[in-house]
Order: sequence, then C-alpha cells, then structure tokens
Amino acid sequence: MMFVTSASVPARPVVLEAVLERVTYANEDTGYTVARVATDKSGADLLTVVGALLGAQVGESLRLTGRWRSHPKYGKQFEVDSYSTVLPATIQGIRRYLGSGMIKGIGPVMADRMVGHFGTDILRIIEEEPGRLVEVPGLGPKRTKRIGDAWEEQKAIKEVMVFLQGVGVSTSLAVRIYKKYGDESIDTVRRRPYQLAADVWGIGFKTADTIAQAVGIPHDSPERIKAGLQYTLSEAADDGHCFLPEPNLVTAAEKILDVPRELIVPALDELAAEEGVVREPIPGAGDDAATIPAVYLVPFHRAERSLARGLRDLLDAPDDRLKAFAGVDWDKALPWLRERTGTALAPEQEEAVKLALTSKVAVLTGGPGCGKSFTVRSVVELAAAKRAKIVLVAPTGRAAKRLAELTGHEAATVHRLLQLQPGGDAKYDQDDPLDADLVVVDESSMVDLILANKLVKAIPRGAHLLLVGDVDQLPSVGAGEVLADLLSAEVIPRVRLTRIFRQAQQSGIVVNAHRVNSGEHPHTRGYPDFFLFPCDEQDEAAELTVDVIANRIPRRFGLDPRRDVQVLTPMHRGAAGAGSLNTLLQDALTPHDEARPERRYGGRVFRVGDKVTQLRNNYDKGEAGVFNGTVGVVTSISAEDQSLTILTDEDESLDYAFDELDELAHAYAITIHRSQGSEYPAVVIPLTTGAWMMLRRNLLYTGITRAKKLVVLVGSRRALAAAVRTAGAGRRHTALAHRLS
Repeated sequence: MMFVTSASVPARPVVLEAVLERVTYANEDTGYTVARVATDKSGADLLTVVGALLGAQVGESLRLTGRWRSHPKYGKQFEVDSYSTVLPATIQGIRRYLGSGMIKGIGPVMADRMVGHFGTDILRIIEEEPGRLVEVPGLGPKRTKRIGDAWEEQKAIKEVMVFLQGVGVSTSLAVRIYKKYGDESIDTVRRRPYQLAADVWGIGFKTADTIAQAVGIPHDSPERIKAGLQYTLSEAADDGHCFLPEPNLVTAAEKILDVPRELIVPALDELAAEEGVVREPIPGAGDDAATIPAVYLVPFHRAERSLARGLRDLLDAPDDRLKAFAGVDWDKALPWLRERTGTALAPEQEEAVKLALTSKVAVLTGGPGCGKSFTVRSVVELAAAKRAKIVLVAPTGRAAKRLAELTGHEAATVHRLLQLQPGGDAKYDQDDPLDADLVVVDESSMVDLILANKLVKAIPRGAHLLLVGDVDQLPSVGAGEVLADLLSAEVIPRVRLTRIFRQAQQSGIVVNAHRVNSGEHPHTRGYPDFFLFPCDEQDEAAELTVDVIANRIPRRFGLDPRRDVQVLTPMHRGAAGAGSLNTLLQDALTPHDEARPERRYGGRVFRVGDKVTQLRNNYDKGEAGVFNGTVGVVTSISAEDQSLTILTDEDESLDYAFDELDELAHAYAITIHRSQGSEYPAVVIPLTTGAWMMLRRNLLYTGITRAKKLVVLVGSRRALAAAVRTAGAGRRHTALAHRLS
C-alpha cells in the first residue's frame, strides 16, 4: 500500500473572476506577469496574480483559471494557468472597462456619461441598439458609428482570439493575424500556418511551427521542412549573411527542425525547383579555394546581382555629368578651395577630392579625426562651384542632419530621398532616376545590400557616386557588407585616410578609438572626454550606469540625460543589457506619475516623455514611411483614440494605435549595433563579462566613435581587455566583391 501525503497532492484548479487593475511586472520573452486584480469580495484590497497574462489589458474583466499558492516572501498569490476575457457585470466594472481605452472613441469621461445614462444596460445598448448612443450628451452620429464599428471589430477579434489562444498565440499576435486576414484568419491558421511567418510581422518560424503542431501538421511534413529552410536562411540574413553555403544550411536546419538530413536535402531540391530559394556556385577566396555551393533567399540574390550590375553600369557609363572636372586645372582649383574654406587639404585628402570628381564611383574611408568630413565638404564646394546638382544622403536622420550642417546643403535619409512606397518599392529607380550629377552617401558602412541596391538603381548613368564611411566600424544591421565588399573589389577606386590631424590628437575619444582599433588598451586617464568607472558585477554596473546618466554627467557637464546622453550596450539581454537598463533608466528619468498618461503593452510601459525607437520598416506610416532605428520622444497618449504620438528626430509627428506598440521599444539604452550612423554628445558604454560572447574590437570601436564630446565606460577591466583583444567576428557570406570583379 502506498501512502500519499496531502502536501504532495497538487491543488485543484479554481476559477477566479477579477478586474485587472495594475500590471507590476511583465516579461516579454516568457509572458510571465505579476499583476494586481480586484474582485467583488476583495473590496478595496487588491489581490496578486502571477503567470501567463501577457496581452491582458488594464480594465479588462478576466476569468482566471489556476491555484492559490503561498509565496515565502510575497505571501498569498493566485497562480494563473490560463485566462479569458469576459464582459464586466457591475457598474464600476463597466465604467472601468469602457474607460480603459479598449473601445476606440471612448475615454474615461465619455465612459462615465454612458454608464450614467444607461447604467448596466450600456453594453447591451452598444451591442444591440448602437443608434441609441446619441442620447448620451456629447455623442453625435459620427462618433456613435465609430464606437459601434469598434465594438464589432472587438467582437470579431475576440472570436478569433478564442481559437488562437487555444493554439498558443498571444493576444497581440492574434490582433495582427486578424488585421491581416480578417474573416479568413481561422482558416489560414488551420490550413497554412507557415504562411503566417511570411505575412505577419512578429511571427517567425518558431511561432508558426508551434501553431502548426497545434493544428495537426506532422513534424516531418515537407511543408514544415521547406519553411524551416527558409527560416534558417532568414536567421542567417539577420546575422548579416546574404547566403549560406549548402552544407552549413543543411546542418543548421537539421538542428532547428530536429529531422534527419535525408529529409532535408530533397525538401531543399523541391524548394529550389519552386524558386523559393536560389542555388548558385560562388568562387571561394584565394586562387585555389573550392567553389562554394551558395543558397540564397530570392530577394538577396536579386539585390546582389542587381547592385553589382548597377555599379558596373555607373563605372562604365559613356556620359559624364561632371565632365568639367576631367580637364580642370587642379593647381588653380585647390588654392581657390583653400581660400574658400580657410584650410589646406592634406595630400591624401587632395587625392580623395580629385577621385570623387573624376571617377564615377569612388569610396572614401578612414577613422575619426582623419578628415573625412572636411574632404566631403571640399568635394561639395568644388561641385557646387560648377553648378552641379548635388544630392547628399545618409542612412539615418541624425547622420543626414550632420551632413547638412557640415556642407551647408540639404541632406536626406536614403528612405526619404527614394520615397519608398508601401511594400518597399522606391518612387525613383532606373526608369525614373534622381536628377543628380553627384550623389554623396555618408555613413555608408551601415548601408545594407537591399538599400544600397535601391539607391544605385536610382542614380542616373553619368552621375558620380561617392560612398563615405569607416570600414572598421560594425557592418550594417541588415544583410551584406557593402562598404567592405567595394573595398575588396579592385575595380572600385578608393582612398583611405590614415593621418590623424593634430587637433584631433587632443581628443581622448579619437586617440582611444584608434588605439582600440589597433588592438591597444585605451588610455582611461588624462583626457577630459574619456573615463572609466570600474566595477565587476553586472548589477553594480547597471546601477552605476544609471547614476552616471541621471546624476553625474548632468552635474559635471551640464548635459541633458535624455536628450544628450545615450547608453550603448554590447547586447540586449542581461542585468547590464539594453532591456534591463531601459527599465531602470525609465524609472530614473521618466518615473510613474499619476498625472502623466501611460500605456502598458506586453512587458513595456510607455509614458509621455519616453525616448523610443522604431523596430521595423513600416512603409505605411508617416509621410514617407518610418524605418527601423528611427528615434523619437512620446508626446501624447490618448485612451479615447487608443493611440500614442511620438515626435521623431526628423521632426515628424507619428501616431501609433495601441495595437501597434510592439513596433516601438524604449531607447534610453540601445545596442551598439542599433547606434550605427548616429552621433550623440555623450555616450555611456557598460562593459561586463556577462556580454562575453559579444565583446569584440569593432563593437567597442563603433560605440566609442558614436560620441562627439564624452565617452564613459562603466564595468570590468577584464571585459574591456577582452573587447580590445578580440578581433571582429569575421567576414559575412557575400558575393558582391566577386560579382564586381
């Protein structure tokens, strides 16, 4: 006979009906949430619930299934296994529900009026007799219709959500699925779950795979394997690769899919036959290197071939829109330029100026303090003297502003210049080129393959293209290594500036950037613009970083902690990573205030005054789209309109519906990768051994070179030494240099 103690018997699930009053913690990665709820019996006291509640909104009435537990530190808690939303029944619950911003067009004031007029019958009125809402003071026919339509949409979304929650989809993704497919949502999820990964932003292969398993698609299905192969290539593109060698692809897919290689190779053959991928043999590096069997996703193959062809066409064009410089007397032109600018060019700068104005494609590279900016200004001055049509572009709004200030000519981001349309097609291309004689692209190290191809397509044959950038910085966030590939292709003319000018030698930022780039330890004493605050523990480094930004820098240098100071981290995760630091910095710089509007989305709380960044290209938002990496400040939050407004660093005001807030993240701290192309008065870089795998020389070099006035390193000397000692992660899989040669 076996005896079972009562302690070993799991508590039976119980149902708790409650209104969600406050979310105190939410982890976006796991969905684990800590929240406070009110029930009819709890009165003024709030109860604590914990578990998978991500997606539930404050003000919603929830039916929670779970168990009561006693936590040794936090006391009695309700542990949630699952939940569903229900319509509230009490006056107070209905008022809170309607006023929470769940229904577009109803804010707290209007909710009070509606409940005051109709009482508990208000939800039935909205559902069955929405025309009667005009009886409420302040509600006209237009707004009444808007509320009725929003209610119907909510109802339809809820029906889809009931199904999607059953197959493991979060609320926020369910809304996106519904917006994409409407009434076809359930059918699409059942029949073509892997299509979601291609069509719906925020759903990758892993989420689609979980859904596919829930709706009964076999683990070894050819459709699953083909989707997994495309996902593997997509992940490689996120890491910067334009293709993967076939053996690497098959090995990686085998791990991801957990199916034997014998099933993967036939699926790859099928995928290539369906033109879902492109196979092409690429010569390896070196004379006797073996050919690489490259496998591309179609857009990257097309873009790489198109970019190589476009650059060759520019180089070989018979016309020259700057032909005045072919026979210019440089002995006269350079003294004129010196008089105009007040400064003489160094010999290598002279070479770069001549090259840009006589070669139809040229690259100018070099580190900080070597005179790239003055060289660009000189090129523009001479071209303008010949009345050339000059187009200046940069990848980011900040870089474009800096280029305009430097040259005195208007500059734009590449996206705005090309006027990218919904879907990503550009207004300007080979059939409708830009009206330009000279195109200068600054910060070109961060221009990825897809964007470079769109830009080169739009440059008229005969025009000159000058690409300016620091090839020792991190390569682009997107796939490709365009600047490095152009420097590897002998056919592209180039100048590398190497001399550090005397004035720049006084800057700790410049000197230490070059020391780091050479594999030498930076001097952390003796400069007024470069400091190290040593500490070994990650938690300690995080606290010290917040103190440096919120207190020490403002006190000593008079810089605004939100506007002028940027935290740049090696990685997103960890105690001193961007995610954790954003929470700490928001609490320090934009704390919770009853008078300040805020909106929770998933694991984030957005408040008026927050610094935020865009996470994806959205061609439908703003005048000419809003793009990954765009930074702005939250200026207003409206529960009634269910929207949040930000002012970007390009001075554009953008509205985000509450269900679009997963496109935004806080930007008090960002990864060094996301900082490319931007420049800040002050940069704070936490370096800890927790980021060991990310500590690379070019990563630290890029972070340091983002600062104009001040760099503060916070963290361990061991982590700093590792970053200086460790060379970059190696070249990406690209074939642009081969195609150019």
